[in-house]
Amino acid sequence: MSAADLSSVREVNFDGLVGPTHNYSGLAVGNVASMSHGGLVSNPKEGALQGLLKMKSLMDAGYAQGVLPPQQRPDIGALRDLGFSGSNGEVLARASKEAPQLLRAVCSASSMWTANAGTITPSIDVPDSRVHFTPANLQSSFHRYLEPQTTGRVLQAIFRDEQHFAHHPVLPATPAFSDEGAANHTRLCCEYGEPGVHLFVYGRQAFGDVRSGEREPKHYPARQTLEASQAVARQHGLTEAQTVFAQQHPDAIDAGVFHNDVIAVGNGPVLLYHEMAFLDEEGTLDELRAKMASPLIPVRVPLEAVSMEDAVASYLFNSQLLSNPDGTMTLVVPGECQEREAVWRTIQDYLLAGNNPISEVIVKDVKQSMRNGGGPACLRLRVVLTEAERAALSGRVLLTNALYTDLTAWVERHYRVRLAPDDLADPQLAEESLVALDELTQLLQIGSVYPFQLG
Repeated sequence: MSAADLSSVREVNFDGLVGPTHNYSGLAVGNVASMSHGGLVSNPKEGALQGLLKMKSLMDAGYAQGVLPPQQRPDIGALRDLGFSGSNGEVLARASKEAPQLLRAVCSASSMWTANAGTITPSIDVPDSRVHFTPANLQSSFHRYLEPQTTGRVLQAIFRDEQHFAHHPVLPATPAFSDEGAANHTRLCCEYGEPGVHLFVYGRQAFGDVRSGEREPKHYPARQTLEASQAVARQHGLTEAQTVFAQQHPDAIDAGVFHNDVIAVGNGPVLLYHEMAFLDEEGTLDELRAKMASPLIPVRVPLEAVSMEDAVASYLFNSQLLSNPDGTMTLVVPGECQEREAVWRTIQDYLLAGNNPISEVIVKDVKQSMRNGGGPACLRLRVVLTEAERAALSGRVLLTNALYTDLTAWVERHYRVRLAPDDLADPQLAEESLVALDELTQLLQIGSVYPFQLG
Protein backbone atom coordinates (compact mmCIF):
# COMPACT_ATOMS: atom_id res chain seq x y z
CA MET A 1 0.00 0.00 0.00
CA SER A 2 1.42 3.39 -1.01
CA ALA A 3 1.98 6.22 1.45
CA ALA A 4 -1.04 8.02 0.01
CA ASP A 5 -3.20 4.94 0.42
CA LEU A 6 -1.88 4.44 3.94
CA SER A 7 -2.86 7.94 5.01
CA SER A 8 -6.41 7.43 3.71
CA VAL A 9 -7.13 4.45 5.95
CA ARG A 10 -9.48 5.34 8.79
CA GLU A 11 -11.30 3.60 11.59
CA VAL A 12 -15.05 4.13 11.31
CA ASN A 13 -17.13 3.64 14.45
CA PHE A 14 -20.54 2.27 13.48
CA ASP A 15 -22.86 2.94 16.41
CA GLY A 16 -26.09 1.04 16.90
CA LEU A 17 -29.25 3.12 17.11
CA VAL A 18 -31.15 2.49 20.33
CA GLY A 19 -34.38 0.74 19.29
CA PRO A 20 -37.99 1.80 20.01
CA THR A 21 -38.47 -1.07 22.50
CA HIS A 22 -35.49 -0.15 24.70
CA ASN A 23 -36.45 -1.45 28.13
CA TYR A 24 -35.01 -2.71 31.39
CA SER A 25 -35.76 -6.40 31.73
CA GLY A 26 -32.56 -7.56 33.42
CA LEU A 27 -31.98 -10.30 30.85
CA ALA A 28 -28.19 -10.51 30.84
CA VAL A 29 -26.88 -12.97 33.43
CA GLY A 30 -23.46 -11.84 34.62
CA ASN A 31 -24.09 -8.23 33.57
CA VAL A 32 -24.39 -6.52 36.95
CA ALA A 33 -25.88 -3.29 35.60
CA SER A 34 -28.50 -5.10 33.54
CA MET A 35 -29.56 -7.34 36.40
CA SER A 36 -29.67 -4.55 38.99
CA HIS A 37 -31.89 -2.30 36.84
CA GLY A 38 -34.35 -5.00 35.77
CA GLY A 39 -37.97 -3.87 36.05
CA LEU A 40 -37.30 -0.14 36.00
CA VAL A 41 -39.03 2.22 33.57
CA SER A 42 -36.92 3.17 30.56
CA ASN A 43 -37.03 6.15 28.22
CA PRO A 44 -36.43 4.90 24.65
CA LYS A 45 -36.51 8.39 23.17
CA GLU A 46 -33.90 9.68 25.58
CA GLY A 47 -31.73 6.61 24.97
CA ALA A 48 -31.79 7.04 21.20
CA LEU A 49 -31.09 10.77 21.42
CA GLN A 50 -28.21 10.20 23.85
CA GLY A 51 -26.66 7.75 21.41
CA LEU A 52 -27.11 10.09 18.47
CA LEU A 53 -25.62 12.98 20.40
CA LYS A 54 -22.52 10.92 21.18
CA MET A 55 -22.18 10.05 17.49
CA LYS A 56 -22.64 13.70 16.46
CA SER A 57 -20.07 15.01 18.93
CA LEU A 58 -17.45 12.55 17.71
CA MET A 59 -18.25 13.37 14.08
CA ASP A 60 -17.87 17.07 14.90
CA ALA A 61 -14.49 16.30 16.49
CA GLY A 62 -13.29 14.81 13.22
CA TYR A 63 -13.77 11.09 13.83
CA ALA A 64 -15.39 8.95 11.15
CA GLN A 65 -18.82 7.89 12.38
CA GLY A 66 -21.37 5.47 10.97
CA VAL A 67 -24.84 4.26 11.98
CA LEU A 68 -26.37 0.79 12.18
CA PRO A 69 -30.14 0.25 12.52
CA PRO A 70 -31.80 -1.59 15.42
CA GLN A 71 -33.46 -5.00 15.13
CA GLN A 72 -37.14 -5.70 14.52
CA ARG A 73 -38.70 -5.88 17.98
CA PRO A 74 -40.81 -7.39 19.35
CA ASP A 75 -39.76 -10.50 17.45
CA ILE A 76 -43.24 -11.99 17.18
CA GLY A 77 -41.94 -14.58 14.74
CA ALA A 78 -39.76 -16.01 17.51
CA LEU A 79 -42.83 -16.33 19.75
CA ARG A 80 -44.72 -18.11 16.96
CA ASP A 81 -41.79 -20.52 16.58
CA LEU A 82 -42.18 -21.27 20.28
CA GLY A 83 -45.82 -22.27 19.91
CA PHE A 84 -47.77 -19.04 20.42
CA SER A 85 -50.46 -18.51 17.78
CA GLY A 86 -53.23 -16.15 16.77
CA SER A 87 -53.09 -12.50 15.80
CA ASN A 88 -50.07 -10.45 16.81
CA GLY A 89 -52.06 -9.03 19.69
CA GLU A 90 -53.11 -12.50 20.82
CA VAL A 91 -49.55 -13.79 20.61
CA LEU A 92 -48.28 -10.91 22.74
CA ALA A 93 -51.08 -11.25 25.29
CA ARG A 94 -50.60 -15.00 25.66
CA ALA A 95 -46.83 -14.67 25.97
CA SER A 96 -47.27 -11.95 28.58
CA LYS A 97 -49.49 -14.22 30.64
CA GLU A 98 -47.80 -17.60 30.16
CA ALA A 99 -44.13 -16.76 29.58
CA PRO A 100 -43.37 -13.13 30.46
CA GLN A 101 -39.64 -13.86 30.40
CA LEU A 102 -39.91 -14.81 26.71
CA LEU A 103 -41.85 -11.66 25.91
CA ARG A 104 -39.15 -9.56 27.55
CA ALA A 105 -36.50 -11.40 25.57
CA VAL A 106 -38.14 -10.88 22.16
CA CYS A 107 -38.54 -7.16 22.93
CA SER A 108 -34.91 -6.57 23.90
CA ALA A 109 -33.16 -3.64 22.21
CA SER A 110 -29.76 -5.20 22.91
CA SER A 111 -28.62 -4.85 19.29
CA MET A 112 -27.76 -1.25 20.19
CA TRP A 113 -24.49 -2.71 21.51
CA THR A 114 -22.94 -3.28 18.12
CA ALA A 115 -19.59 -4.30 19.61
CA ASN A 116 -21.34 -7.68 19.73
CA ALA A 117 -22.59 -7.55 16.13
CA GLY A 118 -19.59 -9.41 14.78
CA THR A 119 -15.84 -9.55 14.26
CA ILE A 120 -14.17 -7.56 11.48
CA THR A 121 -10.72 -7.92 9.94
CA PRO A 122 -9.34 -5.06 7.78
CA SER A 123 -8.27 -5.74 4.21
CA ILE A 124 -4.62 -4.98 4.98
CA ASP A 125 -4.45 -8.09 7.20
CA VAL A 126 -5.84 -10.74 4.84
CA PRO A 127 -4.57 -12.42 1.65
CA ASP A 128 -7.50 -11.39 -0.59
CA SER A 129 -7.30 -7.70 0.42
CA ARG A 130 -10.98 -7.53 1.39
CA VAL A 131 -12.61 -6.55 4.68
CA HIS A 132 -13.94 -9.71 6.36
CA PHE A 133 -17.10 -9.93 8.49
CA THR A 134 -18.44 -12.71 10.73
CA PRO A 135 -21.67 -11.97 12.62
CA ALA A 136 -21.55 -13.20 16.22
CA ASN A 137 -23.90 -16.06 17.08
CA LEU A 138 -24.54 -14.70 20.60
CA GLN A 139 -25.87 -18.12 21.57
CA SER A 140 -25.16 -17.64 25.28
CA SER A 141 -28.40 -15.68 25.80
CA PHE A 142 -31.74 -16.19 24.04
CA HIS A 143 -32.53 -12.49 23.58
CA ARG A 144 -29.27 -11.98 21.70
CA TYR A 145 -29.39 -15.29 19.84
CA LEU A 146 -32.30 -13.71 17.94
CA GLU A 147 -30.03 -11.06 16.36
CA PRO A 148 -27.51 -12.69 13.96
CA GLN A 149 -29.76 -13.26 10.94
CA THR A 150 -30.83 -9.63 10.75
CA THR A 151 -27.32 -8.49 11.65
CA GLY A 152 -25.97 -10.45 8.71
CA ARG A 153 -28.50 -8.91 6.32
CA VAL A 154 -27.70 -5.41 7.58
CA LEU A 155 -23.95 -5.89 7.20
CA GLN A 156 -24.36 -7.35 3.72
CA ALA A 157 -26.68 -4.52 2.70
CA ILE A 158 -24.14 -1.88 3.74
CA PHE A 159 -20.91 -3.68 2.87
CA ARG A 160 -22.31 -5.09 -0.35
CA ASP A 161 -19.50 -4.69 -2.88
CA GLU A 162 -17.89 -8.14 -3.21
CA GLN A 163 -14.73 -6.58 -4.61
CA HIS A 164 -14.09 -4.98 -1.23
CA PHE A 165 -16.04 -7.00 1.35
CA ALA A 166 -16.31 -10.69 2.31
CA HIS A 167 -19.03 -12.11 4.56
CA HIS A 168 -18.78 -15.37 6.49
CA PRO A 169 -21.50 -17.52 8.05
CA VAL A 170 -22.33 -17.31 11.72
CA LEU A 171 -20.56 -19.99 13.75
CA PRO A 172 -22.68 -22.97 14.87
CA ALA A 173 -24.96 -21.79 17.67
CA THR A 174 -23.73 -24.29 20.23
CA PRO A 175 -21.95 -23.76 23.57
CA ALA A 176 -18.68 -24.99 22.05
CA PHE A 177 -18.60 -22.10 19.55
CA SER A 178 -20.13 -19.38 21.71
CA ASP A 179 -19.13 -16.13 20.00
CA GLU A 180 -19.74 -12.62 21.33
CA GLY A 181 -18.09 -10.68 18.51
CA ALA A 182 -15.74 -7.73 18.77
CA ALA A 183 -16.45 -7.26 22.48
CA ASN A 184 -13.72 -9.89 22.91
CA HIS A 185 -11.48 -8.85 20.02
CA THR A 186 -8.96 -6.03 19.68
CA ARG A 187 -6.69 -5.20 16.77
CA LEU A 188 -3.37 -3.60 17.71
CA CYS A 189 -1.08 -1.88 15.20
CA CYS A 190 0.98 1.24 14.58
CA GLU A 191 -1.07 2.91 11.85
CA TYR A 192 -4.47 1.65 10.68
CA GLY A 193 -3.14 1.00 7.18
CA GLU A 194 -0.30 -1.18 8.43
CA PRO A 195 -0.64 -4.88 9.31
CA GLY A 196 -1.99 -5.51 12.79
CA VAL A 197 -2.03 -8.21 15.45
CA HIS A 198 -5.41 -9.52 16.60
CA LEU A 199 -5.97 -10.13 20.30
CA PHE A 200 -8.80 -12.62 20.87
CA VAL A 201 -9.90 -12.99 24.48
CA TYR A 202 -11.92 -16.02 25.58
CA GLY A 203 -13.48 -17.16 28.83
CA ARG A 204 -13.32 -20.92 28.48
CA GLN A 205 -12.13 -23.80 26.34
CA ALA A 206 -14.74 -26.25 25.03
CA PHE A 207 -12.67 -29.12 23.63
CA GLY A 208 -9.52 -30.95 24.57
CA ASP A 209 -7.32 -30.50 27.57
CA VAL A 210 -7.56 -27.16 29.33
CA ARG A 211 -4.38 -25.16 28.88
CA SER A 212 -1.95 -25.26 31.76
CA GLY A 213 -2.94 -22.94 34.58
CA GLU A 214 -6.32 -22.09 33.13
CA ARG A 215 -9.61 -22.25 35.04
CA GLU A 216 -13.20 -21.16 34.55
CA PRO A 217 -15.34 -18.69 36.53
CA LYS A 218 -17.43 -20.08 39.40
CA HIS A 219 -20.48 -17.81 39.48
CA TYR A 220 -21.18 -16.34 36.04
CA PRO A 221 -20.89 -18.02 32.63
CA ALA A 222 -17.90 -17.49 30.38
CA ARG A 223 -19.52 -16.44 27.13
CA GLN A 224 -16.64 -16.63 24.63
CA THR A 225 -14.87 -19.90 23.82
CA LEU A 226 -11.35 -20.33 22.54
CA GLU A 227 -12.73 -22.50 19.75
CA ALA A 228 -15.03 -19.71 18.53
CA SER A 229 -12.19 -17.20 18.45
CA GLN A 230 -9.97 -19.63 16.57
CA ALA A 231 -12.73 -20.37 14.05
CA VAL A 232 -13.28 -16.67 13.28
CA ALA A 233 -9.53 -16.19 12.82
CA ARG A 234 -9.50 -19.11 10.35
CA GLN A 235 -12.51 -17.73 8.46
CA HIS A 236 -10.70 -14.44 7.99
CA GLY A 237 -7.44 -16.02 6.90
CA LEU A 238 -5.42 -14.83 9.89
CA THR A 239 -2.19 -16.70 10.64
CA GLU A 240 -0.58 -17.69 13.91
CA ALA A 241 1.86 -14.80 13.52
CA GLN A 242 -1.08 -12.38 13.44
CA THR A 243 -3.08 -13.68 16.40
CA VAL A 244 -2.87 -13.87 20.17
CA PHE A 245 -5.43 -15.91 22.12
CA ALA A 246 -5.63 -14.95 25.80
CA GLN A 247 -7.93 -16.14 28.54
CA GLN A 248 -9.96 -13.53 30.39
CA HIS A 249 -9.42 -13.64 34.12
CA PRO A 250 -12.21 -15.82 35.57
CA ASP A 251 -12.35 -13.72 38.75
CA ALA A 252 -13.15 -10.70 36.57
CA ILE A 253 -16.02 -12.58 34.92
CA ASP A 254 -17.36 -13.44 38.38
CA ALA A 255 -17.15 -9.75 39.28
CA GLY A 256 -19.43 -8.84 36.38
CA VAL A 257 -16.96 -8.49 33.50
CA PHE A 258 -19.04 -10.46 31.03
CA HIS A 259 -17.01 -9.26 28.01
CA ASN A 260 -13.35 -8.34 27.77
CA ASP A 261 -14.28 -4.82 26.62
CA VAL A 262 -15.56 -4.16 30.14
CA ILE A 263 -12.01 -4.57 31.50
CA ALA A 264 -9.72 -3.61 28.58
CA VAL A 265 -9.72 -1.42 25.47
CA GLY A 266 -7.09 -1.14 22.77
CA ASN A 267 -6.47 1.03 19.74
CA GLY A 268 -3.39 1.51 17.59
CA PRO A 269 -0.39 0.45 19.70
CA VAL A 270 -2.12 1.24 23.03
CA LEU A 271 -3.71 -1.37 25.28
CA LEU A 272 -5.49 0.17 28.28
CA TYR A 273 -6.33 -2.62 30.69
CA HIS A 274 -7.04 -3.45 34.31
CA GLU A 275 -4.68 -5.64 36.27
CA MET A 276 -7.42 -8.31 36.38
CA ALA A 277 -8.11 -8.35 32.62
CA PHE A 278 -6.10 -11.45 31.67
CA LEU A 279 -5.40 -14.65 33.56
CA ASP A 280 -1.83 -14.66 32.24
CA GLU A 281 -1.07 -10.95 32.06
CA GLU A 282 2.67 -11.25 31.52
CA GLY A 283 2.36 -14.01 28.91
CA THR A 284 -0.28 -12.06 26.97
CA LEU A 285 1.83 -8.90 26.85
CA ASP A 286 4.98 -10.83 25.89
CA GLU A 287 3.24 -12.53 22.97
CA LEU A 288 1.78 -9.23 21.76
CA ARG A 289 5.21 -7.62 21.90
CA ALA A 290 6.77 -10.51 19.99
CA LYS A 291 4.22 -10.38 17.17
CA MET A 292 3.63 -6.64 16.77
CA ALA A 293 5.75 -4.79 14.22
CA SER A 294 5.67 -1.66 16.37
CA PRO A 295 6.20 -1.34 20.13
CA LEU A 296 3.19 -2.17 22.29
CA ILE A 297 2.18 0.62 24.68
CA PRO A 298 0.50 -1.08 27.66
CA VAL A 299 -1.36 1.18 30.07
CA ARG A 300 -2.00 -0.90 33.19
CA VAL A 301 -4.43 0.19 35.89
CA PRO A 302 -3.70 -1.66 39.13
CA LEU A 303 -6.33 -3.10 41.43
CA GLU A 304 -5.25 -0.77 44.21
CA ALA A 305 -6.18 2.24 42.05
CA VAL A 306 -9.52 0.95 40.70
CA SER A 307 -11.34 -1.90 42.40
CA MET A 308 -13.27 -4.45 40.38
CA GLU A 309 -16.48 -2.99 41.78
CA ASP A 310 -15.54 0.50 40.57
CA ALA A 311 -14.37 -0.82 37.20
CA VAL A 312 -17.71 -2.54 36.59
CA ALA A 313 -19.87 0.27 37.98
CA SER A 314 -18.09 3.04 36.07
CA TYR A 315 -17.30 1.17 32.84
CA LEU A 316 -13.97 2.98 32.68
CA PHE A 317 -12.58 0.31 30.39
CA ASN A 318 -15.69 0.26 28.23
CA SER A 319 -14.70 3.70 27.00
CA GLN A 320 -13.83 4.55 23.42
CA LEU A 321 -10.13 5.00 22.77
CA LEU A 322 -9.76 7.18 19.68
CA SER A 323 -6.59 7.96 17.70
CA ASN A 324 -5.76 11.53 16.73
CA PRO A 325 -3.65 12.67 13.74
CA ASP A 326 -0.91 14.02 16.03
CA GLY A 327 -0.37 10.63 17.67
CA THR A 328 -2.29 11.43 20.84
CA MET A 329 -5.42 9.61 21.93
CA THR A 330 -8.81 10.66 23.27
CA LEU A 331 -10.72 8.58 25.79
CA VAL A 332 -14.53 8.87 25.68
CA VAL A 333 -15.90 7.79 29.07
CA PRO A 334 -19.44 7.50 30.44
CA GLY A 335 -20.63 10.05 33.01
CA GLU A 336 -20.54 7.33 35.66
CA CYS A 337 -16.74 7.65 35.73
CA GLN A 338 -17.11 11.07 37.37
CA GLU A 339 -19.35 9.59 40.05
CA ARG A 340 -16.67 7.24 41.35
CA GLU A 341 -13.93 9.17 43.12
CA ALA A 342 -11.26 6.51 42.67
CA VAL A 343 -12.02 6.18 38.96
CA TRP A 344 -12.02 9.92 38.27
CA ARG A 345 -8.80 10.36 40.27
CA THR A 346 -7.19 7.56 38.26
CA ILE A 347 -8.22 9.19 34.99
CA GLN A 348 -6.76 12.55 36.02
CA ASP A 349 -3.65 11.49 37.93
CA TYR A 350 -2.74 8.25 36.22
CA LEU A 351 -4.02 8.23 32.65
CA LEU A 352 -3.84 11.90 31.67
CA ALA A 353 -0.70 12.57 33.69
CA GLY A 354 0.95 9.28 32.80
CA ASN A 355 3.57 8.46 30.19
CA ASN A 356 1.14 7.36 27.47
CA PRO A 357 -0.59 8.87 24.41
CA ILE A 358 -3.92 9.51 26.20
CA SER A 359 -4.11 13.30 26.29
CA GLU A 360 -7.83 14.05 26.52
CA VAL A 361 -10.89 12.64 28.25
CA ILE A 362 -14.41 13.39 27.04
CA VAL A 363 -17.39 12.58 29.25
CA LYS A 364 -20.64 11.46 27.60
CA ASP A 365 -24.07 10.84 29.08
CA VAL A 366 -25.28 7.44 27.92
CA LYS A 367 -27.24 6.58 31.05
CA GLN A 368 -30.08 4.81 29.27
CA SER A 369 -27.56 2.39 27.80
CA MET A 370 -25.44 2.16 30.96
CA ARG A 371 -28.39 1.05 33.08
CA ASN A 372 -28.74 -1.93 30.77
CA GLY A 373 -25.05 -2.70 30.97
CA GLY A 374 -23.54 -1.04 27.90
CA GLY A 375 -21.10 1.87 27.82
CA PRO A 376 -19.62 3.92 24.95
CA ALA A 377 -17.51 1.04 23.63
CA CYS A 378 -20.47 -1.36 23.62
CA LEU A 379 -22.37 1.02 21.36
CA ARG A 380 -19.88 0.91 18.50
CA LEU A 381 -18.53 -1.57 15.96
CA ARG A 382 -15.08 -0.59 14.71
CA VAL A 383 -14.40 -1.05 10.99
CA VAL A 384 -11.05 -0.02 9.47
CA LEU A 385 -11.61 1.10 5.87
CA THR A 386 -9.55 2.52 3.04
CA GLU A 387 -10.84 5.47 1.05
CA ALA A 388 -11.95 3.13 -1.74
CA GLU A 389 -13.77 0.90 0.75
CA ARG A 390 -15.56 3.86 2.27
CA ALA A 391 -16.62 4.94 -1.20
CA ALA A 392 -17.95 1.41 -1.84
CA LEU A 393 -20.37 1.50 1.11
CA SER A 394 -24.02 1.18 0.19
CA GLY A 395 -26.75 3.25 1.75
CA ARG A 396 -26.68 6.46 3.70
CA VAL A 397 -24.90 5.25 6.82
CA LEU A 398 -21.93 7.58 7.35
CA LEU A 399 -23.06 10.32 9.70
CA THR A 400 -23.39 13.86 8.38
CA ASN A 401 -25.15 16.89 9.80
CA ALA A 402 -28.07 16.22 7.48
CA LEU A 403 -28.34 12.56 8.50
CA TYR A 404 -28.11 13.48 12.17
CA THR A 405 -30.95 15.96 11.73
CA ASP A 406 -33.06 13.37 9.91
CA LEU A 407 -32.40 10.65 12.50
CA THR A 408 -33.15 12.97 15.39
CA ALA A 409 -36.46 13.95 13.80
CA TRP A 410 -37.21 10.28 13.16
CA VAL A 411 -36.68 9.45 16.85
CA GLU A 412 -38.85 12.39 17.92
CA ARG A 413 -41.67 11.13 15.69
CA HIS A 414 -41.66 7.48 16.63
CA TYR A 415 -40.24 6.86 20.12
CA ARG A 416 -41.99 6.73 23.46
CA VAL A 417 -40.66 8.58 26.50
CA ARG A 418 -41.71 5.87 28.93
CA LEU A 419 -41.62 2.10 28.65
CA ALA A 420 -42.23 -0.28 31.54
CA PRO A 421 -41.93 -4.08 31.24
CA ASP A 422 -45.73 -4.36 31.38
CA ASP A 423 -45.97 -2.18 28.25
CA LEU A 424 -44.22 -4.78 26.12
CA ALA A 425 -47.49 -6.68 25.55
CA ASP A 426 -49.10 -3.62 23.97
CA PRO A 427 -49.78 -4.52 20.30
CA GLN A 428 -49.66 -0.81 19.48
CA LEU A 429 -45.99 -0.76 20.51
CA ALA A 430 -45.29 -3.52 18.00
CA GLU A 431 -47.08 -1.60 15.26
CA GLU A 432 -45.26 1.64 16.13
CA SER A 433 -41.94 -0.18 15.91
CA LEU A 434 -42.65 -1.63 12.46
CA VAL A 435 -43.71 1.75 11.09
CA ALA A 436 -40.57 3.35 12.50
CA LEU A 437 -38.22 0.69 11.14
CA ASP A 438 -39.79 0.71 7.69
CA GLU A 439 -39.22 4.45 7.53
CA LEU A 440 -35.68 4.06 8.85
CA THR A 441 -34.61 1.65 6.10
CA GLN A 442 -35.77 4.22 3.56
CA LEU A 443 -33.98 7.02 5.40
CA LEU A 444 -30.74 4.98 5.50
CA GLN A 445 -31.30 3.69 1.96
CA ILE A 446 -30.33 0.12 2.86
CA GLY A 447 -33.28 -1.73 1.33
CA SER A 448 -35.32 -4.46 2.96
CA VAL A 449 -33.44 -6.08 5.88
CA TYR A 450 -36.22 -6.89 8.37
CA PRO A 451 -38.37 -10.05 8.42
CA PHE A 452 -41.59 -8.07 8.02
CA GLN A 453 -40.17 -6.45 4.88
CA LEU A 454 -39.10 -9.75 3.36
CA GLY A 455 -42.51 -11.41 3.62
